[in-house]
Amino acid sequence: MNASLIVSLRSQRGGPRDGALLRFSLGNALIAAGDGAAAIDELRRALVFDPVYSAAWKLLGKALLDSGQIADAMDAWRRGIAAAAQRGDKQAEKEMTVFLRRLEKTAP
Repeated sequence: MNASLIVSLRSQRGGPRDGALLRFSLGNALIAAGDGAAAIDELRRALVFDPVYSAAWKLLGKALLDSGQIADAMDAWRRGIAAAAQRGDKQAEKEMTVFLRRLEKTAP
C-alpha cells in the first residue's frame, strides 16, 4: 500500500496539484517507508511552497533527528516554532518547543 501511495504522489509532482500538501504527504509516506533522506528532500520542497507550514517543519525536524542531523533538526524546530507562532498554530508551537527543549538537554 505505501509503495503504491509513494508512486502515486510522486507522479503528481510538477503537475497542477503540486504544492506543500502533496510534498508533505509524500515526505510522510517516505518516512513510513524508511526513506528518511528522500523524505527530508520532499519536506524541504513543501516548505518552499509554504514557509509557514508548521506541520512540515515539525516532521522535517523529526526526519532530520532520525537521520542523525541533530543541529539541523534543532534549526528546523526553531524555524517551525516561529512559523507556528506566525500562523497561530499553538499546538504545533508547543510540541516543537518540547521537542527542542528535550534535544537541547541531550545534545553535546
